[in-house]
Amino acid sequence: MPSDNPANPLQQAVEELLLPLARLCVGRGLPFAQAEELFKRAYVAAAREARREQGQSEGRDVSQLAVATGLHRREVTRIGEAEPRRAVQRPAPATQLVTSWLANPRLRHRNGRIKRLPRQGDAPSFESLAASVTRHVHARSLLDELLRRGLVQLHAGDDTVELLVNRITPHEDQTRLLNFLGANAGDHLAAAVANVLHGDRRHFEQAIFSDSMSALGLSKARELVQQEWQTLLQHIVPALQQMIDEDSQAGRPADHRLRVGLYSFHERTPEDKNET
Repeated sequence: MPSDNPANPLQQAVEELLLPLARLCVGRGLPFAQAEELFKRAYVAAAREARREQGQSEGRDVSQLAVATGLHRREVTRIGEAEPRRAVQRPAPATQLVTSWLANPRLRHRNGRIKRLPRQGDAPSFESLAASVTRHVHARSLLDELLRRGLVQLHAGDDTVELLVNRITPHEDQTRLLNFLGANAGDHLAAAVANVLHGDRRHFEQAIFSDSMSALGLSKARELVQQEWQTLLQHIVPALQQMIDEDSQAGRPADHRLRVGLYSFHERTPEDKNET
């Protein structure tokens, strides 16, 4: 993406952010015209959010939105008429169940291996775990969904359920995989952008960086990150569930959402073309 001022730090940052999105669009065959339309819609939505945060009228003031975005008034009007409401992000019960299974230390052996669970009966069982996650979906329906996705195995001999994964990532389902991408990367980017725009640290967003690792060191680092994520998962999920239960018992409104993540990225260090 060429810019009038290559030294402009905002343009440099935006270019860094847009390149992975362009890779996704090119890799999945989304033409530029469609991506451009999505960016226009995002511009209009962001301008409306800014007006609300400034206490201005939520009415669709086309002229003000056109000035804020640089789009023509006709474009703003067209986009506003076609703009869908953003869906509230809610984790699927099956995903919640697997996360709770992975995170509960009582569902692990002393050596850290995940326990098989009796399909029915009192806790610890698959049925009781399902009931702790949702009262709106029957345990058998959750089991069928997890079996379909290859995340668990049902052992008929002793009627137990075995978890086959150590993380919940839907590689087999492109729709779910893209939903994960939008939700996880979207919230991470939203946190970082909010910190910059508001000039504070209202969202936790940190990273560790090294540009001098060998392939062997990188392999060990990946294993370490996986181990630390499992440790974090086992500590934070039960604590969050306790907070949710306390809110429910106290009758406090559950009108906020939270996402906690950990990520790592690696690639070969680019060659410095300016080196002599």
